[in-house]
Amino acid sequence: MKTIKKILIANRGEIALRIMRSARELGIKTVAVYSEADRDALHVRYADEAVFIGEAPSNKSYLVMTNIVDACLKTGADAIHPGYGFLSENAGFASKVAEAGIIFIGPSPNAIDIMGNKLTAKAAALKFNIPMVPGTEEAIEDVIEAKARAIEVGFPILIKAAAGGGGKGMRIVEHVGDFEEQMALAVSEATSAFGDGSVFIERYVTSPRHIEIQILGDTHGNILHLFERDCSVQRRHQKVVEEAPSSILTPEKREKMGKCAIDVARSVNYTGAGTVEFILDENLDFYFLEMNTRLQVEHPVTELITGIDLVKEQIKIAQGEPISFKQDDLKINGHAIELRVYAEDPDNNFLPDIGTLETYITPKGPGIRVDDGFEQGMEIPIYYDPMIAKLITYGKDREEAISRMERAIDEYQITGITTTLGFGKFVMQHEAFKSGNFDTHFVKKYFQTGLLNNDNESDAEIAAIVMNTLLNENQIILPNNETVESNWLKNRKE
Repeated sequence: MKTIKKILIANRGEIALRIMRSARELGIKTVAVYSEADRDALHVRYADEAVFIGEAPSNKSYLVMTNIVDACLKTGADAIHPGYGFLSENAGFASKVAEAGIIFIGPSPNAIDIMGNKLTAKAAALKFNIPMVPGTEEAIEDVIEAKARAIEVGFPILIKAAAGGGGKGMRIVEHVGDFEEQMALAVSEATSAFGDGSVFIERYVTSPRHIEIQILGDTHGNILHLFERDCSVQRRHQKVVEEAPSSILTPEKREKMGKCAIDVARSVNYTGAGTVEFILDENLDFYFLEMNTRLQVEHPVTELITGIDLVKEQIKIAQGEPISFKQDDLKINGHAIELRVYAEDPDNNFLPDIGTLETYITPKGPGIRVDDGFEQGMEIPIYYDPMIAKLITYGKDREEAISRMERAIDEYQITGITTTLGFGKFVMQHEAFKSGNFDTHFVKKYFQTGLLNNDNESDAEIAAIVMNTLLNENQIILPNNETVESNWLKNRKE
C-alpha cells in the first residue's frame, strides 16, 4: 500500500477544483495543468503547483499524453486523476501513466479498453447473464445481413456505433425502407468521430428511462453499488438534469439493478469509481447499455444521498486501501437533483453561447451546492465543453429538492451569456417532471423554441438595475418602461 502525497489533475474547470478540494482535505498536495486559454482559471490558482501544457485547443494541451506525464514527473506527483472527459477513458493513457511509475486514479487499462467498446462491454456482461436489449451481439458490416437482422428484431431499431458516445454514430430507423441509408450515415459518422466505423443494431425502446448505478471496487475484491441516478432529461442524447434516487424504482427493482451493476464491474475486475448504465422500458424492464469507467459529471447527487465523498474513495482505493464500508451500511437519505448549467441558448436549439460573465452570483442557503470553475468577469472559452457549473440541490424528499432547485435558479444571476437556467426552471415546474412521468423524450415532447422568452436575462437586468438604484427610491423602471416595487428597497425602509 502506497501513500499518495501529491496528485496531478489532468483536467480543468469545475471537476479539477472539485478533485483538488477533496485532496486538500486528505492532506494531499495538488498540481494543476493548464492551456493558454486557462492561464487565469480558478483551478490553476487553487492548486499548490501549476504547469503549462500547451495551446488552447484540447488536442494541443489536455489531450497530449506526453505533456501531462512529463508535468507529473517534473513536479514529483505520485498520481494522476483524470477527472472526466479528455483522457479519462483512454486505456492508452492509463497504460502510459503506469509505465511511468505513476498511480492512475481509476480502473486498469484492460477494464477501460473492454468497457470502452459497447460490443466488448456487452460480451463481458453476458458472462453474468445481464439483460440485453434484443439485437446483434457483434459488429455487423454487411448491409443486407444487417437489414435481415433488423427485420427479425422488429422496427423501430437503433443503429449504434460500437465505439460511440454522446449520440454520435447513432440512428433511429422506423421503417425498413430507410435502413440502408441510415446505416451508411451511422458508419460514416462513427468513422469520422471515433476512427472506428463498427456498428451494431438493437431494438429501439420507444419510451425509455435512463437509469445508471454508481459502483465502487477496490483491489481486495470488494465491489458495491451506491444506488441509482435517473438521467432521463436530455438534449441531443446528453444529460441536462439528473436526480437520485429515481422516482420510479421499487426497492426490489433497485436491488436487482444494483446486483447486475456489481456483476458487470466484476466481469472486468473493476477498481475505483464507475457507472453502469441501463435503459428502462415502459414495463420497467431494464437492459444493459454501457459502463463509464470514470467519475460521472452527475456524481454529486449520489454523494448527497449517501454521504460518501466519491473522490476521496477513488484516492483511497488507488492507494490500495479496502473500501471502508459494506453494502448494508449504505442507505438512501433524502433526494438530490443536479442541473447542468450550460452556456447554451435553449431557445435556439441549445446552441453554445460564448462571451464574458458580466454578472456571476451563485445561489446560497440550505441544501444548495454549486460546483463551478468560473467567477465574475471571466470569459467562456470556445475550445471546451460549454458547461459553466453544476447546480445541485438536496432535500428531505423529492418535492423539497425540486422547490429548492427553483429557488436556487431564481437566485443564480448570470449575465453576458445565455444559459440553461431558464430551461432548468421549465423542467422543475413541468407536471411531467414533478409527477415523475417522463422519459428521455422530455425535451422533444414538451419543450419548444420561444417558451422561455429570455426570462432569466430580464431577471438579471432587473437585479442589476436594483443594485444601482438610489437607496431612497422605492420603485425601479424596467426595460419596457414599466415600474415595479422593489422588495429589497421596500424592506430596507420597514
